[in-house]
Amino acid sequence: MDHLSVLAEAATPGDFAAARTQMAFSLGWHIIIASFGVAMPAITLFMEWRGYRTGDVNYRLLARRWARAMGVLFAVGAVSGTILSFEMGLLWPGLMGTYGEVIGLPFTLEGFAFFIEAIFLGIYLYGWDRLPPRVHMLSAIPILIAGVVGTLCVVSANAWMNQPRGFDLVEGKVVGVDPWGAMFNPATGPQSVHMLVAAFMVTGFCIAGVYAVGMLRGRTDRYHRLGFLVPFTVAAVMAPIQVGVGDWAAHFVADYQPVKLAAMEGLYETERGAPLHLGGVAVDGELRYAVEIPNALSLLAHWDPNAEIMGLNEVPADQHPPVNVVHWAFQIMVVAGLAMLGVALAFAFIWKWRRQWLTNRWFLRAAFLCGPAAVLALEAGWTTTEVGRQPWVVYGILRTHDAVNTAPGLRVGLVVILLVYALLTVATVYVLRRLARDKPVPVAPQESDVETFPVP
Repeated sequence: MDHLSVLAEAATPGDFAAARTQMAFSLGWHIIIASFGVAMPAITLFMEWRGYRTGDVNYRLLARRWARAMGVLFAVGAVSGTILSFEMGLLWPGLMGTYGEVIGLPFTLEGFAFFIEAIFLGIYLYGWDRLPPRVHMLSAIPILIAGVVGTLCVVSANAWMNQPRGFDLVEGKVVGVDPWGAMFNPATGPQSVHMLVAAFMVTGFCIAGVYAVGMLRGRTDRYHRLGFLVPFTVAAVMAPIQVGVGDWAAHFVADYQPVKLAAMEGLYETERGAPLHLGGVAVDGELRYAVEIPNALSLLAHWDPNAEIMGLNEVPADQHPPVNVVHWAFQIMVVAGLAMLGVALAFAFIWKWRRQWLTNRWFLRAAFLCGPAAVLALEAGWTTTEVGRQPWVVYGILRTHDAVNTAPGLRVGLVVILLVYALLTVATVYVLRRLARDKPVPVAPQESDVETFPVP
């Protein structure tokens, strides 16, 4: 018996499940932190610019506080991102060993973006009052660009798993590799834009939620109002944009991944004029207890109320994604998105006609809840994307169970990772809470804003 046979014999369904769980948990944790890395530099830079443009010290204090939080989140994201990079190789050698040369380019570019972001973040944090204001603000621009580029690179690698391009398979071997063709595949556009807009919504709503709580506790000074209004406005503007981007992404799924669309809607039989399902549970090959909107799925997917939508029964059962997981993840994402859109529209109305309502307790509660809703929608969206692709890790080419590491003991790795992330979570929350309770910026001779403008 050769070495590979021994490893194959040692692999168990439990280890396979552990590998999938570990990857899902690591990605779900990191994607939240990564969202702040994308959007927070832009919002912080805007606050600093407004502070120097208007002379309003509130803007500068908020920018300094957010910059400190940005530094903490970058450090934590570097740890979780490093863990993910090791997991790709350790847990999924069948993927990276075979297709590493195809998707290596975006990971390489992401590495360059990470180092650029780290270098200029250090300059930006150290440069407060040590650099001229314009130079200091210019030093933040590479942070913003590197964060966006790094995210686009990673998302493009994931998009390639949904729409593999840029290579040929000859007798099971990868030949004719085109890294740029692989990176810019049909899924790259909708997935990348969807993620970038989601990052601004998560960041904006979560930051605003902190100040919404302060306002609910009676802190309605200009410092807290600006801390709420600016990030909330950014996220509120993104909410209707995300609806349009989501429609674009849904059309992509309808055209390129019809099995995923069928799982998202719990549609088992191919039909014309397919209905849209609200709720429901998949049991024994059918979706039960759902509310149907006639012809709506065909209309939304193809702009034709009589368009044909493929059902799950068109493909073998072993190629069906877990329908209930995908269906409910998609439903949660849509409901959370529509709820945030509703609050965003209410905010637009209040801003134009009833500004005194900005301190209304019911509005502030709803604004606070937009933060958790944005995170929930982000996680549900990634669940839809990743679980909806199953059982394929490379869509239509490589099954997930064929890519997993066949060595035993993966369940031990899962336990270790859960402990590591528990410690990371506790440490991150502790440090951010300390920053929130501390003065806006550390007391130091060069930071005169603290002495001239104490914040309650």
